[in-house]
Amino acid sequence: MADSLRRLVNTSSFSVLQDKLESWYKDYHVVSCDQNLNRCCELVELTAKIQSQLFNILNLTAREGGHYGGVDTLKSRLLPWLGTCFSMATPSVTTDTSLNLIQESVEKERKIRVLSASHDEDMNKMEAQLSSTRLQLDSVKQELSDAHMVLDDTKNKSATTLLATEDEILQLKDELRAAQDQLEVYKRKVDVLDDYERQVRLLRDEVIFLTAEKSMLQERLIRSRSPSPPLRRSRSPSPMRGESPTRARLTLSSRHARLLSRYGDMYAVERLEAQSMLRRYHDDLEMVQRILFIATVESFQAAKLAFRQFRLRVRKTLSPAHLGPGTLEEAALDYITRNLDLYDVQASVNEVINAMNVNPRISFPREVDFVLISSFIREVCRVAFAMQTLDPPLDLAFASDGELYNDTRYRRSYDSEFTAPLVVYHVWPALMEGDFVLVKGEAVTRRGALWRSRSRSSSPVRSRSGSPTRTLVFSHNRSLSSGRLTTSLL
Repeated sequence: MADSLRRLVNTSSFSVLQDKLESWYKDYHVVSCDQNLNRCCELVELTAKIQSQLFNILNLTAREGGHYGGVDTLKSRLLPWLGTCFSMATPSVTTDTSLNLIQESVEKERKIRVLSASHDEDMNKMEAQLSSTRLQLDSVKQELSDAHMVLDDTKNKSATTLLATEDEILQLKDELRAAQDQLEVYKRKVDVLDDYERQVRLLRDEVIFLTAEKSMLQERLIRSRSPSPPLRRSRSPSPMRGESPTRARLTLSSRHARLLSRYGDMYAVERLEAQSMLRRYHDDLEMVQRILFIATVESFQAAKLAFRQFRLRVRKTLSPAHLGPGTLEEAALDYITRNLDLYDVQASVNEVINAMNVNPRISFPREVDFVLISSFIREVCRVAFAMQTLDPPLDLAFASDGELYNDTRYRRSYDSEFTAPLVVYHVWPALMEGDFVLVKGEAVTRRGALWRSRSRSSSPVRSRSGSPTRTLVFSHNRSLSSGRLTTSLL
């Protein structure tokens, strides 16, 4: 009996049965029905084999007890169990409890095996890390000893070099002092030469400007004597059109006089050309004159805004390298005056046209675009931008429809009612320098000006969608202007 029991223990039949049950549980929902039935039959067969061995052991044990040994046990436990179809009911431990105990013992054994395996693996890793750390420590010790040796050699060499270079340092100091004295002498000579060159450049610029003014005056004289003057004058001799950078070196008074003359020319020539252009598409002279006045005012506003932005960019670029002798504001204004060609005039033209498209005082055919007068707007923007470089800058007088007529700022147009006290609309704005009027504007006065201005303000807004081509040109010109500004400053 003992041998049979030992063989049953050594075969670990219950462990095999438990492993097969776990494997079947994991794959129960994956395999087919036939495979599940085969596994169940296999477990039943294994259970039957185990029960056969147990009954064999039971038989051997009963024989060892003799005829009457174990009779009570067989009567009280085996026979009732066989009578109830193998449903054993013990008074102390139920079937579920015994199965739970078996399962817990199997789980504990498995955990012990896993823990022992992980412990062995951790120990191997720690031993490997310890050996690698020892190797690194030995290499660091070797490097430290080498560094100590190099440091000792460097100390010895530096001590000998320091003694040898003291005399050379004294000699170099003497040579540096002599070179500085010679440099001061050269600087004085260069300053004197720069003054001479500056005076020569100023004289040349004055000559160029006077020559341009002379040619312009001669052209006006020829045009005034001609019986049939041309509609559009030549603009090539105008100093404002030139792209020469020397115009920034002209004196303030000469630039002031030139801009005033150019403002008068725009009223006499460009305004009339733009007016004749618009009259081809709209017969209302009053509305055409209103459009040109609004275009002039919006051009000055756009040019002033562009000048402020341009000045901020110039100041930001010059501030790191500015050393004098003047202030940073003077240097920025001088740079802008020398580089008026960097002004992105097309961007201002686009802004003016967009502002005019949504102006409620303009009533114009929607199919006609204000690009027709873009050349006039461009010239006004250039002149307005150049006027901002003066000290003090020039600006337009404030004007509104229905205001009281001011004889110091405006003159009446030929078709005005000279006894009317109120302004119906403005033809040309007045140019101001602070509170002083430099160039008078032109206004139209009639009776009932206040009622007319209110009826004009109640007209619907003229809205236009911006052209994608013009928007693209606006962005492209702005990027080109920023790039040219940075290149010029560098």
